Amino acid sequence: MTGKSDFTEEEWKTVLEGPPSAGGIVAAADRGGTFKESFAMAKAYVEARKQHGQSELLDEIESAKPEIDHTRFHSYDELKAAGLQHLRDAVAVLERKATPEEIDAYRRFVMSVAERVASAHREDGVEISGLERAAMNDVAAAMDAS
Repeated sequence: MTGKSDFTEEEWKTVLEGPPSAGGIVAAADRGGTFKESFAMAKAYVEARKQHGQSELLDEIESAKPEIDHTRFHSYDELKAAGLQHLRDAVAVLERKATPEEIDAYRRFVMSVAERVASAHREDGVEISGLERAAMNDVAAAMDAS
């Protein structure tokens, strides 16, 4: 089993940045609901902790405070590009250190964070807007393209 001790400090920071980066990309994809979406991201971590014990790696990720890139972006495109790069970097680190099952579990967790954020606020009467769905597809593609 892979755990935090298997990573350098910088690698671990990279792995921790992935899930909140995905949430941030989805939250910023469409207007409105920022507070609800931030709360939803935190709740995704809480919900994931209920699965405690299935993976040492995920247990340690989910118990950490979400690491958010505090860079001030000038546009959604900048935020999205940086966030997608965080995800690619995180998966690349995991591919060097973790088992395929742990990497798949990480991807599922990231997507659950993104989906929880997308579902937090209805846009134009729809649970997940087209822009949020597109952002989720970009997140998924970034994690598969490493």
